[in-house]
Amino acid sequence: MEIFFTILILILVVSLSGVVTRMLPFQIPLPLMQIACGALLAWPTFGLHVNFDPELFLVLFIPPLLFADGWRTPLREFLHHGREILGLALVLVVLTVVGVGYLIHLIIPSIPLVAAFALAAVLSPTDAVALGGIVGEGKIPKSIMGVLEGEALMNDASGLVSLKLAVAVAMGVMEFTVYGATVDFLIVAVGGVLSGIAITWLYSKSLRLLSRWSSDDPATQIVLMLLLPFASYLVAEHLGFSGILASVAAGMTISQSGVIRNAPLTMRLRGNSVWAMLEFVFNGMVFIMLGLQLPDILSASILQAESDPNVEVWHLFMDIVWIYFALMIMRFLWIWLMKVYSKRFLKKHPLLFATYGAREIFIATFAGVRGAITLAGVLSIPLLLTSGLPFPARYQLVFLATGVILFSLVMGVIILPLLLRGLVVTDKATLEEEVRVAWASMAEVGIVSLEKLRDRIEASSEENVDPHMLTEVSSRVIGTLRKRIYTSDERARALEDEQLERRFRLTALRAERGELYHLRATRKISNETLQKVLYDLDLLETLLVDKVH
Repeated sequence: MEIFFTILILILVVSLSGVVTRMLPFQIPLPLMQIACGALLAWPTFGLHVNFDPELFLVLFIPPLLFADGWRTPLREFLHHGREILGLALVLVVLTVVGVGYLIHLIIPSIPLVAAFALAAVLSPTDAVALGGIVGEGKIPKSIMGVLEGEALMNDASGLVSLKLAVAVAMGVMEFTVYGATVDFLIVAVGGVLSGIAITWLYSKSLRLLSRWSSDDPATQIVLMLLLPFASYLVAEHLGFSGILASVAAGMTISQSGVIRNAPLTMRLRGNSVWAMLEFVFNGMVFIMLGLQLPDILSASILQAESDPNVEVWHLFMDIVWIYFALMIMRFLWIWLMKVYSKRFLKKHPLLFATYGAREIFIATFAGVRGAITLAGVLSIPLLLTSGLPFPARYQLVFLATGVILFSLVMGVIILPLLLRGLVVTDKATLEEEVRVAWASMAEVGIVSLEKLRDRIEASSEENVDPHMLTEVSSRVIGTLRKRIYTSDERARALEDEQLERRFRLTALRAERGELYHLRATRKISNETLQKVLYDLDLLETLLVDKVH
C-alpha cells in the first residue's frame, strides 16, 4: 500500500506543478518547479523517500519518452541534418569524454582518470525535454531545434555506452583500447537500431492480424502500442545492444510505417490522447524523482567530503561551476569549428552550422542542458569494485553530476531568454503558409473527387437519388472546399462567415449534449446509448474546435 500511495502522491504533484507554474506571477520553467516539488517532498517535514533504482528508472521512463520523441521526429529531416547530429551526438561526446575527463582529473586529483572519464561520459548527453520546459515551444528557430532534438536522441546512447566502457575498465572487466572501444560502440549502436526496426516490423505485422481478430478494438491496439518501446528496449539490452537507440529507432520506424496512418479513427484519437497524457506524467516524474534524490545526495556527499582529508566541501560547489563552463566551452568551440570547416571545405554541400551567426552558436551552446539521463547514468555507477573496494570517488561523481544538472537548468533559464530576446522566428509564418497551401491543395483534389462522385451517381441507374438534392448537397460541400482556395481578401471574408457558422454549430451541439444527459437522467435512454452518442458529439466538436483553415 505504501508504494501505491507514493505513486498517487507523485502523479498528483506532477499535475499540480503545471497548475502552480501557470498561477505564479513570474515565469518558472516547469522542470525546475518539479525538481523543487520533489526536493520539498523529500524534506524531513514530509519525509517522502523513494529508493532510486537506476536500472528500473531507465526501463520505466526512458523508453516511452524516447519512443515518443522518435515518433515525432520526421525521418527525412533527421537524415537531412544527419551530419550535424552525428557531429554533436558522436564526435562531440567522444571529445567531451576525453577532454573534459582529463581536465577533471588534472584539477581534481582525488578523482582517478577512469572515474573522471565516467563523469564526463554521464555529463555528455543533453536533454531536449528539459530545454523545451525552459524556453517553451516555438521560441528557438526550427533550424536549431531540429538539430538539438536529433542530438538529444542520439547522444543518450553514445554517452551511456561511453560510461559502460569507463566503468568496465575501472572494474577490471576489460582493458581499454581505441580500436576495441570503437568496435564495441559500433556493434552496440548498430545492433540497437536494427533491433528497434526489426521489433517494430514484427509488431506492425502482428497488429494487423490482431486487429482483424479483435474487430479493430482500439483499447487492444493502444495497449500493444504502449508495450512496443519497452519490448524494443528490453530485447535490445538482452542481446547486448543499446536499448535507448532501439527505442528511438522503434519510434521513428512506426511513424514511417502505415500502422498509424491506416489505423481506425478511434485508435488514432484515443492513442494521441493517451500518449500526450503519458508523456506529461513521465516527464514530470523524471524531474520530481531528481528532486527527491537531492537531499540525500547533498547530505551524503557533504558528510563524505567532510570525512575525506583530500576534499573540501566548498571546492565541490566550485567544481560544479567550472565543469559546467568547461562543457559549454567545449561545445561552443566544436560548433564553431564545424562552422569554419563547413565554410572552407564543404562549399557545395555546407553544414547547417555554416549559416549560424554568433547568436545562433551561443543559443546552440547553452541549449545543451543536462537532465534525466545524466542522473540515471551517474547513479548506475556501482558502489563496489570487483575486488570489494569502494568505487573510487563515487560520491564526488554523483554530487558533481547532480550539481551540473541543476546549474545547467538555472543557467539555461537565465541565459537563453536573453539570447532569444528580439530574435524573429520565421518558422511560424512559414508553417502558416505551408498549412494554407496544404489545405488549398487538398481542397482541389477533394473537389475533383466530389465532382466524379456526383457524375457517377447521376449516371447510375441503381441509385435512386433526387437530382435536386444531389445538386444541393454536392454544391454545399464543394462550396465549403472552395473557400480554402480563395485569395487573401476573399479568404478573410470566408473565415469571418465560417467563424460565425462555427459559433452557431457549437452552441447547438452543446445544447444537444445537455439534452442527451437530461434524457439519460430521466431514463429515456440507456447509458450505452449515452456513451455512443456522446462519442459522436465529441468527434463533431473536435472538428469544429480544432479545424484550421
